[in-house]
Amino acid sequence: MKMALEIISYHPEKTPHPTPVFFVHGAWHGAWCWEKYFLPYFAKQGFESHAVSIRGHGKSTSNKNLKWTRIAEYVDDLEKAVNKLDWKPILVGHSMGGLIVQKYLEDHTVPGAVLLAPVPTHGVWRTTLKIASRHLYLFLKANLTMSLYPLVGSQKMARELFFSENMTPEELESYANLLQDESYLGFLDMLAFDLPKPKKVDANMLVLGAEKDTIFSVAEIEKTAKAYGATCEIFPDMAHDMMLEKDWKKVADRIIKWIKKIKP
Repeated sequence: MKMALEIISYHPEKTPHPTPVFFVHGAWHGAWCWEKYFLPYFAKQGFESHAVSIRGHGKSTSNKNLKWTRIAEYVDDLEKAVNKLDWKPILVGHSMGGLIVQKYLEDHTVPGAVLLAPVPTHGVWRTTLKIASRHLYLFLKANLTMSLYPLVGSQKMARELFFSENMTPEELESYANLLQDESYLGFLDMLAFDLPKPKKVDANMLVLGAEKDTIFSVAEIEKTAKAYGATCEIFPDMAHDMMLEKDWKKVADRIIKWIKKIKP
């Protein structure tokens, strides 16, 4: 099967800011997670805005079984998508998308990058142990079947991992229905086999985290920011999916404020 990447784009009505913004989703998600709030909002603020679904996610196809896909292949997808733009963008990566951005920056330059609740530079082993201790049956099932979907396959798990308690049942149901399986080899890469190399990265970077994130702790977010010498900010009363939380606009405005200080 020929691979085709889904890219969702929003354009401002007036002359755009000289630097576009490009969003990269995390594990189990797709470009859809940026479309409800971030893409139209950034376009309204004058930014050409794009979001990609990496291979096997959202409406993107793949030339191989998702479970055998590596993080390096996701990085290749980002490279292909960015190369379609007329100008180098500001990259915004969430969770696993933050890892993809980190790996991309080891060999590429952009005006700036924002990491939202990113995979830490030391990998996801702490998260893995936490999930295993809380949900041993689901953890064992995921590993025995080499499918990570059981970890997000219920609304209860989706809320625990991604969303605050103040999210409405209707919103929770709609987002949970869009969650999908994730690459098992990609998980192993995030665990140990393809971790970030901050010393190879020379980028203007902003790192944002969420106080009530059950996947990556505040300490892990701060450690990641320190590894890159980046500005770090933690948003209170917010869960892992910062772009879908009720205070998403605060996150978006913080990113926009930071972008406007960067020279094109």
